[in-house]
Amino acid sequence: MRRSGNVLIKLMTPGLKIKRWLALLLVGVSILTLGIVQIVALLNNAGEFSPVLRVLTLQFLPAGVRVLVAGAVGTGAILIALRQFTRSILAPLATQRRESVVDMVYAHTRRQKGLKIVALGGGTGLPSVLRGLKTMTSQITAIVTTADDGGSSGKLRREMGVLPPGDLRSNIAALADDEALITQLFQYRFSEGGLEGHSFGNLFLTAMSDLTGGMDRAVAETGRVLAIEGRVLPSTLQDVTLMAEVRIPGETRLRRVNGESQIPGAGGKIERVFLQPDQARAYPDAIRAILSADLVVIGPGSLFTSILPNLLVNGIAEALRASNAYKVYVCNVATQPGETDEFTVTDHVLALEAHVGRNVFDAVLANDHYPTRNAGDLTHYVTHSPDDQTIYQRYDVHLVDLTDADRPWRHDSSKLARALLTLYNRAPAGRTFALRDGSRQGAAVNGPVGG
Repeated sequence: MRRSGNVLIKLMTPGLKIKRWLALLLVGVSILTLGIVQIVALLNNAGEFSPVLRVLTLQFLPAGVRVLVAGAVGTGAILIALRQFTRSILAPLATQRRESVVDMVYAHTRRQKGLKIVALGGGTGLPSVLRGLKTMTSQITAIVTTADDGGSSGKLRREMGVLPPGDLRSNIAALADDEALITQLFQYRFSEGGLEGHSFGNLFLTAMSDLTGGMDRAVAETGRVLAIEGRVLPSTLQDVTLMAEVRIPGETRLRRVNGESQIPGAGGKIERVFLQPDQARAYPDAIRAILSADLVVIGPGSLFTSILPNLLVNGIAEALRASNAYKVYVCNVATQPGETDEFTVTDHVLALEAHVGRNVFDAVLANDHYPTRNAGDLTHYVTHSPDDQTIYQRYDVHLVDLTDADRPWRHDSSKLARALLTLYNRAPAGRTFALRDGSRQGAAVNGPVGG
């Protein structure tokens, strides 16, 4: 009751341009009411009105004119008052956006009706998925690895005892409403002084974690502050270390490498990665999101240091197998030095199966376009041999152009989003979903995916 009173007091503050329209609304309702009284009086042959009421009800005018004037003036006053009142209320929101209020409401409603999508990964790959999908649905959950131990994240993890904020930060920025500005701010990295090497976003999340009592709450509160489309969750709240067994040329034994940041530089072939502790429990909200999803996207991202650290968390792979969602693994466009040198699409899938078994995902989405423009000498594309049918026997494999024109070693966000939704719509279950342009795509199963 007290809160309602405070709201009323604030609305009555001078200068808000609200009271005048409320007053006009009351006048319009009063005039329209008088018009209704006129109609009722005429229908019931009411007697003479008192002198005052005769003036208020315009008895000196013909009956038809009285009804017409009261109806027109009252309705007009009400419409004007409602229009201006709504403008005054929504003005602060509209000035912060480049689009009109109507467009905002329309887009918000469409996104609210979108698919429930879960995307797992980390690094630079997962944000590329989120940027494309956030325009089509607001029901997105990004599940992010917390095994990072390098750079700013690693330093904050060691010195402050927090979960590494780097990948969480990047995905919050990708889902932010005004990504251009938020990304610049959150990705801003100090180049000198005591904060050298740290990004603003990492420091922000670390401070928020201290204020709220945990990184999960820090991410949730930051998401609300930045009005992100969807939510970002850590795959686990436990302090985990990514370990690897690497086969080094000339050495008979596998070398054990400690730490996510050290694995790509080990100089050999990665045979296995695992977490310490090996029974790290999944974050409960992450499990619930997977079980309630319509579509789960695994990747893209670094195979051994971004994707598998999520899948190896106790409960994640089991939840994926139990989920009724359509689950798609998105293979990288290019190989990653130190991790997936000379890997094909099949090699990526077999590495996943070797670590978490089969039946974790239903389909594989991979790039089949290898442009030379802007690629440079260091880009080595992940290719797929048509003669290798190993993964075709177990998965729906779809090949489509997913490359970014300016950085062809990365995914184009819009191409990737459209390919994923088209693939979902072509799933055997016959699901349908309205794409951003308003078209609906439906239920064919075989053939290449249009991008």
